[in-house]
Amino acid sequence: MPDRSPLALPPGFRIGTATSSFQVEGAADSRGPSIWDTFTATPGVVRDGTSGATASGHHDRYVEDIALLADLGVRDYRFSISWPRVQPTGRGPVSTEGLDFYDRLVDELLAAGIDPMVTLYHWDLPQALEDDGGWLNRGTVDHFESFAAVVADRLADRVRHWVPVNEPNVATMFGYAVGLHAPGRRLMFDALHVSHHLLLAHGRGAVALRAAGAESVGCANHHAPMWPATEDEADVGATKLFDALWNGMFLEPMLLGRYPADLQPLVEGLVRDGDLATIRQPLDFYGINYFMPMRVGAAPEDSDMFFALYDLVGYPETDFGWPVVPDALREWLITFRARYRAALPPLVVTECGAAYSGEPDADGRVEDQARIDYLHGHLEAVAAACRRGVDVRALYVWSLLDTFEWTEGYAQRFGLVHVDPVTQRRTPKESFHWLAELIASQSPSVG
Repeated sequence: MPDRSPLALPPGFRIGTATSSFQVEGAADSRGPSIWDTFTATPGVVRDGTSGATASGHHDRYVEDIALLADLGVRDYRFSISWPRVQPTGRGPVSTEGLDFYDRLVDELLAAGIDPMVTLYHWDLPQALEDDGGWLNRGTVDHFESFAAVVADRLADRVRHWVPVNEPNVATMFGYAVGLHAPGRRLMFDALHVSHHLLLAHGRGAVALRAAGAESVGCANHHAPMWPATEDEADVGATKLFDALWNGMFLEPMLLGRYPADLQPLVEGLVRDGDLATIRQPLDFYGINYFMPMRVGAAPEDSDMFFALYDLVGYPETDFGWPVVPDALREWLITFRARYRAALPPLVVTECGAAYSGEPDADGRVEDQARIDYLHGHLEAVAAACRRGVDVRALYVWSLLDTFEWTEGYAQRFGLVHVDPVTQRRTPKESFHWLAELIASQSPSVG
């Protein structure tokens, strides 16, 4: 049976859910190509052979999906805008058809009593900009600022909450440093140019949003507690440096207007006058995408890197092989507050979720008790942090739907709702029903 133990969530705490454009929309024939279209077109890149060209069909089924959100009982939904749907080449002419889609989506959400949070960039860079260097090219920041202004001009009168750039660390390291994600470049430390330009895009995007009247602008940074593999000095030192690269490289410029001291030699020559002031825009909320802690140690002598990642043993794992450690989220939230007290706005967990398989049975039931346990544990971790004085306002479950999970295709399923990749039929899972009951059990002021 699902875990029915009570959760002591603070008054007014809101539970939402999230998706991203490339992972759910499909309808690729009505937008320009992105780096993910190009990358996943390479044979063998997508584990199960599925395609983001169709994804979860949300573009054509958004009314059905908003009805699911209403059935779930959430009042908050985070989604992203497809840059190539709005500007097919990332600059110049704007697609009225593309903007009209997001107009309809926002209006439908508001009519259902659901507050949208819009992310402007969730990794689907227009391919034409990548052909000119992508995020290695500082000019891409200028184009992003223009794109942000276009979207904000259309939607800021109805959308309260905004995120300029999702997970700049993942986009940098996976996409440009080690080549596991689009555009598949393997630049190692030369990818730090990308980090700086994505941070600039965050700052310039925030300025454009506020100029258009946006009420609430935040971020959505991927963070993880870093645990040394051993107490050996080399492992502790490698962990400290990787923590600076993964966490500090992105949060310190946003919150403090500086790069971590340990990374200063690496960023010399990247930063121009005024850049850090631009990046350090006032934040109405700080978004944390959390999935797991990382165990770090010194790399072998023949490695190109100074660190290595090691398995965390002794914990249950998701189908992705990610350790399930709810207490690490509590640890991160409390430590984050302790380190950056005066600089921190209210916190929002902008993504938290897990991949578990499961198909509808003959009665249309999708059993996923493991996801229920995961969500219960992580919500309780947030509640525990709140009891310690951390101001966390909301948690967005990743994800509403089974999404096109990048190079994994549909092999990894994060959704509260099962999506058949062929028919695109939606089937709410047991975790959907459990979460709906939890939301309904909260006081009327809780979302």
